[in-house]
Amino acid sequence: MGARTVDVAVFGGSFNPPHIAHLLACTVVLATDEVDRLVVVPTYRHPFAKALAPYEDRVAMCHLAMGWLPRVEVSRIEEVLGGESRTLRTLEHLAAEHADWRLRIVIGADVLAEAPRWVGFDAIEKLAPPIVLGRAGFDVPGASLVLPEVSSTQVRAAIERGDWDSIASLVPRAVLEYARTHELYKRG
Repeated sequence: MGARTVDVAVFGGSFNPPHIAHLLACTVVLATDEVDRLVVVPTYRHPFAKALAPYEDRVAMCHLAMGWLPRVEVSRIEEVLGGESRTLRTLEHLAAEHADWRLRIVIGADVLAEAPRWVGFDAIEKLAPPIVLGRAGFDVPGASLVLPEVSSTQVRAAIERGDWDSIASLVPRAVLEYARTHELYKRG
């Protein structure tokens, strides 16, 4: 008897920092899609040259935000691959390493708008058919569930202003504590 196919959802992102919509995305995918595992993949080096907190800090915050969920793992695959993060390269590597995995990619409706800028999005769709999650303010037909309107950009801005209270319900408590202790996203 051959090896059983494992359905694996891959959820990549900058996670700069991870927030409650990221956590909810994981739980929604695990609860509503036929997925055995969900792999969270923090971007190593952003292809669109976005400024990011150090990789180690973002990986640590992903563990705090989502790594405790059953069937969720945080992967350092993009660090292993090195260089600029490219979704297609990451998915091809995961598929080659894990022949028993049937891949899906988790993307927010907001990210779907950027898809034409991605290298090989057509190939990505074939290799890992997307699970598209709705985001407040982005109307995408067929997207499941609308996640709350929160962005890492607004979280970073609040931290920079020292307005921790305004984001207390938007970011997992352990992530906020980590960001404060490690003085992430402070001005200057």
